[in-house]
Amino acid sequence: MKQIKNISLIFLCFCSPIIIKAQSDSSFKSIKSIKGNFSNFAVDNLDNLYLITGTNQLKKLNSNDDSAGIFNDVKRYGNPSSIDVSNPMKVLLYYKNYSTVVVLDRFLNVRNSINFRRQNIFSVKAISTSYDNNIWLFDEQDYKLKKIDEEGKLLQETVDTRILLDDGLAPSKIIDRENFVYIYDTAKGFYIFDYYGGYKNKIPLLNWHNVEVNANTIYGFGNNKLYSYQVNTSVQKEYKLPAFFGKYNAVKVMNGKVYLLKSESLDIYQVK
Repeated sequence: MKQIKNISLIFLCFCSPIIIKAQSDSSFKSIKSIKGNFSNFAVDNLDNLYLITGTNQLKKLNSNDDSAGIFNDVKRYGNPSSIDVSNPMKVLLYYKNYSTVVVLDRFLNVRNSINFRRQNIFSVKAISTSYDNNIWLFDEQDYKLKKIDEEGKLLQETVDTRILLDDGLAPSKIIDRENFVYIYDTAKGFYIFDYYGGYKNKIPLLNWHNVEVNANTIYGFGNNKLYSYQVNTSVQKEYKLPAFFGKYNAVKVMNGKVYLLKSESLDIYQVK
């Protein structure tokens, strides 16, 4: 397939102003608790859960908690750096230390594996499924956002993003939502691109963790708070996490719910 290089960028940086509303008291309603020793998890937009168990299995549970698939070879390349379930039909297990992506189908059967080094891509921290069922990645060696197919072939790439920034990006997350690609650098904020690689906007939300985008709302955590930011209105809200959450190993938000990974369970709360 012909490679598309040097996709034009808009070189003006329109940084969205952030309007922070007074902190609201939030209500977190307990929905359920799934017992087990899990080391990592992910949630897709259909409320399917993906759990890495203490026996190194990847288990998929549907919204009724019924088993929908099992992958038994999670640690073939060590511990996965990330699980991308942007497309429930195509699950990506990324092993950063081996520069390898294992592609699973909706039943968690192996479809393919991609070694970035064979494509001369050597430094990648963040990947994501693209809107057209390919894979976005950020190549930190040449500072470009790239899209590859399931065989690892380059489909398109931006120009060097250091043209936009003095020292480039070091993204921790890539999210493909609602016709845009969100690249998050904890030290700089969100950088938004269109599907053609055109740079659109910067949103300086710094030091957030476990970021997610649902529709036109960005979510993240920090300082024992849940943050939300409306892209269209630039309104940011802050919710203090309640003390009854207790100690947890990881926290994520998806589909209006907060997921707390604890030592012996995954606890799920509805956010009102």
